[in-house]
Amino acid sequence: MFCSQSEETPEADQTLDCAPVGRECLRRGVNEQVFLLPMRERGHAPPPGTDTLGELLQDSRLEFLEIIGHHFRRQRRFHIQTLTLAFPQSELKSAKELPTLRQPLVVSSIDHSTLSAPSSSPDPLAQLRQDLRARLNQIIGASELLQKGTESSIQNPQGSDLKSIQLNARQLLELVDTKFNAEALAGVVRPSASGHTTAHRRATDAPSDGHGETGFFARYDGHVLVADHNEQNREMLIRRLRRQGMKVEIATDGVRTLELVRTQQIDVVLLDIMMPGLDGLSVLQQLKADPQTRHVPVIMVSELDELESVIRCIEAGAEDYLPKPFNPVLLRARITACLEKKLLREAEQRYLKTIEETQRRLDAELAEAANYVRSIFPPSLETPLRVDWKYQPSTELGGDAFGYHWIDRDHFAVYLLDVCGHGVGASLLSIAAINVIRSGSLPNTDFRDPGAVLSALNNAFPMERQNNMYFTLWYGVYHAPSRTLRHGSGGHPPALLLEPSKASSASSQQLRSAGLIVGAMQSVVYSAQSLSIPAGAVLLVLSDGCYEIQDPLGQFMDFAEFETFMQAHGELPDGLEKLFSWVRKRHGDGPLDDDFSIVRIQF
Repeated sequence: MFCSQSEETPEADQTLDCAPVGRECLRRGVNEQVFLLPMRERGHAPPPGTDTLGELLQDSRLEFLEIIGHHFRRQRRFHIQTLTLAFPQSELKSAKELPTLRQPLVVSSIDHSTLSAPSSSPDPLAQLRQDLRARLNQIIGASELLQKGTESSIQNPQGSDLKSIQLNARQLLELVDTKFNAEALAGVVRPSASGHTTAHRRATDAPSDGHGETGFFARYDGHVLVADHNEQNREMLIRRLRRQGMKVEIATDGVRTLELVRTQQIDVVLLDIMMPGLDGLSVLQQLKADPQTRHVPVIMVSELDELESVIRCIEAGAEDYLPKPFNPVLLRARITACLEKKLLREAEQRYLKTIEETQRRLDAELAEAANYVRSIFPPSLETPLRVDWKYQPSTELGGDAFGYHWIDRDHFAVYLLDVCGHGVGASLLSIAAINVIRSGSLPNTDFRDPGAVLSALNNAFPMERQNNMYFTLWYGVYHAPSRTLRHGSGGHPPALLLEPSKASSASSQQLRSAGLIVGAMQSVVYSAQSLSIPAGAVLLVLSDGCYEIQDPLGQFMDFAEFETFMQAHGELPDGLEKLFSWVRKRHGDGPLDDDFSIVRIQF
């Protein structure tokens, strides 16, 4: 190419490395393909047919434009954030191939006084114009010499390309004279309020890449692996990629390609289909089969006559493909798209990892909360009353809670409440209410009177102060000396009393009490009812989740079916487990729709 930039030298010390093309042409002679040589000196000419003058002509125009950008970035007096040229199709033949160059020139941080100074002031762009004119005149002179030397030849395949070189060089000379002067630049910069010059930005300006540059001269971070056995192709790709700010690794065969991808953090692989040893398709298949490397984007590089192979590679997982000869704009676009996809994939992985960590933390906290709920439930009793229970929330935290305790030596209280809804909010309300009952902390309340307890709880937990949540409650007090049970209810299902019988099934009695749900309305008076408990009777206090079960066909089980089942199994030692298994079978797969809570007292 006409110009290149040293990759190892820090940018502050970089200098233009433009070889005198005319002198190089004369030294090597007319018959050599001098325009196929890169600017880094080679000891041999490239293999015939590996490149074309048309492609290198296009690449030279890009490198010429980058000379301008590097020149501006190295000036101590100002710094170029964005430099793009308005080359309409009428002025530059390749403008259709360079859509990013059609934006207006945008210059940032230039001393406005310099641009607006009289014509007698030193021109800050004079040195740049001189350098560019010198390079372009060398190109024009060398191409004219070559053209004269090949006019006598019968076969002159380079004639049209040489004319194109001269035409484009003269057009660029005209642009240097018209575009790179203080008057032209003064129209696209304006002073800011602080007195410094700021760039005039349009809404269509390209977004910054994070390195202070935009548009065609933006530089992208990325680690690219060029896997190609053709040295000419490798050199061209390496030069273009490094100009874009990318780190480049090289592989000349399939085995080395696999080794580099597996051992280094490669962002994009440019993989030639025709590779010695393992071909490109085999390398791609191994990369996609390995969980460690399957997410590395791979761009296949192919000749135009290898389209069927490209299709097989795309089906095998390749991100895209690049045809030979390489179009620099297309190369940049394909690699940038892959880098953006990789960044999005990495961001998605970080997001998913954060979600997973959050979910694990929430699961641990919910498990801890569920353990706390179970810890407040009283243990089973054997004497003087035999008491056991079965509890299974529909979610991690349920809205059911229950308890039992001796109020004094003669009175035994049993209670079960059900908060509307499920989850954390319902569980918090149920635990708060059950702790109030268990601790007897309702003022001026006789806990031996179910009606008084229900009324006091209704006033203590109004739903408008509980996030519009309410609960139902069944509360009973057993007086042991008289074997009398007093009970009351606030919108709760009835308890079931199983009385001993000589038949195979026990007889039963539903213990119902009329009462409004707790918390719905203030100052509600609840009543209580009494009955005698025969020896050997079994009392079942339950929530509606024990019988309101919907089967897979959408049919609901009612309380009568539950009562019939408990008449046959309620007195058995494993009666509660049999009930839960029966309910699970009726419901089918998946968690229950409501919390399952039941307390059994055997008198």
